[in-house]
Amino acid sequence: MLAGIPKTLTWTLTCSVLCGKTRRFPEYYWNACYAAIAVANQALETISKAKDPSLYTAQKGEALLARAYAHFMLVTTFSETYDPTASATDPGIPYVTVPEKEVIKQYERKTVKYVYEMIEKDLLTGLPLISDNLYSVPRYHFNRAAANAFACRFYLFKQDFATSASYASLVFSTGNITAMLRPWNTTYLTLTYNELWATYAKATEPANLLLIHTPSAWGRYYFTFRYAMNSTVRDAIFATNPTGGTWAFRNQTYTSGEQNYMIPKINEHFLRSSVNADIGTANVVVPALTAEEVLFNRAEANTYLGQTDAALADLNVYAATRILNYNAATHVLTAAKVRNYYGTNNTQLAIIRTILDFKRAEYAQEGMRWLDILRYRIPVTHTTAEGEIEVLEADDKRRLFQIPQSAELSGIELNPR
Repeated sequence: MLAGIPKTLTWTLTCSVLCGKTRRFPEYYWNACYAAIAVANQALETISKAKDPSLYTAQKGEALLARAYAHFMLVTTFSETYDPTASATDPGIPYVTVPEKEVIKQYERKTVKYVYEMIEKDLLTGLPLISDNLYSVPRYHFNRAAANAFACRFYLFKQDFATSASYASLVFSTGNITAMLRPWNTTYLTLTYNELWATYAKATEPANLLLIHTPSAWGRYYFTFRYAMNSTVRDAIFATNPTGGTWAFRNQTYTSGEQNYMIPKINEHFLRSSVNADIGTANVVVPALTAEEVLFNRAEANTYLGQTDAALADLNVYAATRILNYNAATHVLTAAKVRNYYGTNNTQLAIIRTILDFKRAEYAQEGMRWLDILRYRIPVTHTTAEGEIEVLEADDKRRLFQIPQSAELSGIELNPR
C-alpha cells in the first residue's frame, strides 16, 4: 500500500470497463495481449537473424516497448498490484520472450516482482532505441513521448516516484504543457457530440501519445451497460471539485436515455473484411497513453516525494483547461484549499484525493479508473437499473480478474476464488 494513504478510500464507482468484449473480457484480453507479445517476439527474433541487425535498431526498440507494455497490462489485470513487501511471493503472469513453437507449451507464473524486473529490463533496453523518424503517424507506435509516458506509469506503479517524475518531465520537455492537454473549457465546448467523437481519439490531438486500434463494440455500448451513468452518478462525479468551479465536462455530457448519460469519447467504426465485402468487424481507437495521465502521474509522484507545491502547480495547469470560465484568482488550488475540501489536516492525503477525483472526472467511461481502484483498493458500488446493489470491497478476490481456464492447459494456475 502506498505510504501515508489509508488501506481503503471511501469513494464508489458505477462502471469501469476496460474492453468492449465484456462478456468474455478476461479470456479475450489475455489472448489479445499474448498475441501482441507473440508478434513482438517474432519481430525481435527476425531482427536478430537479419544480415545487419543494426539497420533495425528502432524497430527493435518498439518491439521491446510493445512487449513490456502488454506484459505490464497483463500483470496489472490478472495479478495483485505491485507491493514491495509482497510482490516477491505474489503470483505474476508468464513473461514470454521467445516465439512459441510448441502446440501447448508449459509456462509458470513466477512472481509479480519477477514480471516487473523483466518489464523494466525491456523498457530500459528498448526506450533509447526508439526513433520518431521511423513513423509516418507516430501516435500509432511507441514514439518517444509514448515510451516515456509508459515509463512514467510503470515507475509510479513500482513506487519509484523520483524516476516516475523524471520520465514525466521528459514528456513535457517542450515546456508548454497546456498545449498538450485537451481544451475542454475552450475548443471542445464549441464541438457537437459527433465532432467531439471525431476529435477525441484523433492522431492529430496533441494529448494522445499512444493510440491503439482494436476490434471492439465498446463504442456503441459504453453508455448503455448495466451499470451505466445515470443522473445520480453523473452528479457524484461532476457536481463539485476542490477548485470550487464547474467542470466543463458537464456541458459536453449527452443522454441517450434517462439512465444513459455519455461523454463522447470512443467512437465505433466499421472495418470491412475485404475491399468488396459487406461484412466486417466493429473497431475503436483507444487513447492508451495521454498527456493528462502523465501530468497526474507526475503530480502523484511529487506528492509522495514531499514536493507538494510542484504537485499543486501541475494540478492547477490541468484545472485551467477543465473548469468553466476559469479564473486563477478564484479557482487556484492551494494546500489549505484542498485540505479544507476533504476535511483533513494531512496535505499529502488531500492532494492524493484531489488527483484521484480529477482522474475520475477526466476518465469517466474510459475504464482508466480501474487502475486506481486496484492500486488504492477503492471499494466499488454497483447499482443496477432495478435498484440492486453490489459492493466490491477492498479485499474482494473478484478484484483480480480470473486467469482464463484455457490457460490451465499450459500449466498456469488460476487465481483463488
